[in-house]
Amino acid sequence: MIAWQITIVFALGLIAGIINSIAGGGTLLSFPALVLLGVDPIQANVTNTVALWPGSLGGMIGFRRELQDSRRWALMLVCPSLAGGLVGAVLLLVTPSSTFASIVPYLILFATLLFAAGERIAKRTGKRLHGGPDSDREAIGAGWWAAAIAFQFGVAVYGGYFGAGIGILMLAALGLLGLTDIHRMNAVKNLLAGSINAIAALYFALEGPVRWRFALIMAAGALVGGYGGAGLARTLGRTLVRRAVVCIGLAMTLYLLIRR
Repeated sequence: MIAWQITIVFALGLIAGIINSIAGGGTLLSFPALVLLGVDPIQANVTNTVALWPGSLGGMIGFRRELQDSRRWALMLVCPSLAGGLVGAVLLLVTPSSTFASIVPYLILFATLLFAAGERIAKRTGKRLHGGPDSDREAIGAGWWAAAIAFQFGVAVYGGYFGAGIGILMLAALGLLGLTDIHRMNAVKNLLAGSINAIAALYFALEGPVRWRFALIMAAGALVGGYGGAGLARTLGRTLVRRAVVCIGLAMTLYLLIRR
């Protein structure tokens, strides 16, 4: 790699880390860029997953205060995240992606609209959470939790397989469960995304065609961007961040529809 490639790859990781920390969708910047730099699409997908998981770690550290207030959410959803991420990673290396990729724009559009309406739906269903961390689980019925765990497993399978938009999918699900503080939602989302990407990255490191020079440089940028994104989210404020999530989701949908 020459100097300009190193600079571009680091910058891509940095920006993708910021986007993933705030809303998700950084993959839609970093993955196509790796392909444009001459990396084979499957290798780009694998390398991108390995490279971006430190960004979720950085975002989790940046939102550690909010994560302390959401321990129950994290503990309930981390196991299906790990299991689904591994399943998705295995599927990526043994199946073609054309059929699955064709439904991705509609999946992200649905999730974006769901997230945009999530707070309103939560109010109508009476599941808006006002209490501290110990009130989270009691405020949600067993059926909602079972649905959330099943949904998170599905999101994790998709995350291990490709992953663009998993942040928005998880934010939408958390919103429907009644969690309305965007910073707490992002804290849980970053932990779950980190779990999905970590297990997938481990599998890819052992079995997949990782382009390690690209991966390590992008990972450094993603770690810095993920941590900085948490501070940026607090500076922008909850309302603006929620709007940014919706805008990013709509932009991702449009991008994927045009790219087809």
